[in-house]
Amino acid sequence: MIAWMYRTPLWVVTVVCAIAAGLLLVGAVAHVTDLLRHGFEGYDWAPRWLNLYWSSLALLDPLAAALLISGRRRGTDLACALMTTDLAANAYAAYGIQHSSLAAEPGLQRLLAFAVLVLGTAPFVRRHLSNQALALRTPAEKAEAPNG
Repeated sequence: MIAWMYRTPLWVVTVVCAIAAGLLLVGAVAHVTDLLRHGFEGYDWAPRWLNLYWSSLALLDPLAAALLISGRRRGTDLACALMTTDLAANAYAAYGIQHSSLAAEPGLQRLLAFAVLVLGTAPFVRRHLSNQALALRTPAEKAEAPNG
């Protein structure tokens, strides 16, 4: 249907996956550090559900990075879900709780830029990884797959 997406060069897909995985790991380190220093509710000003969401990123960020590095489409899907929900959670925290603005929140600015990268490149990366995953399967696995 969108054949030009399949022509994305492998080196572009590799670079995008590496950058995204690296930035997800940076986020994971930040969340693990927060957990070690402050526990599951490191931000007194934030509701419990928001603290728990941010704590869960200590596991979900490295999982998405590992899936991206291994060339799985699920890594792209998880990274998109994480970026969408993390951006929404942080925007809610900035605007709804702290009554701040994007201009006053450099962390939110960086998160927005990363979300644009992940969400903007996902269709190209995902389609290429789909082809790569199929190419790496054994003949028996290809026969079992719904797309053959």
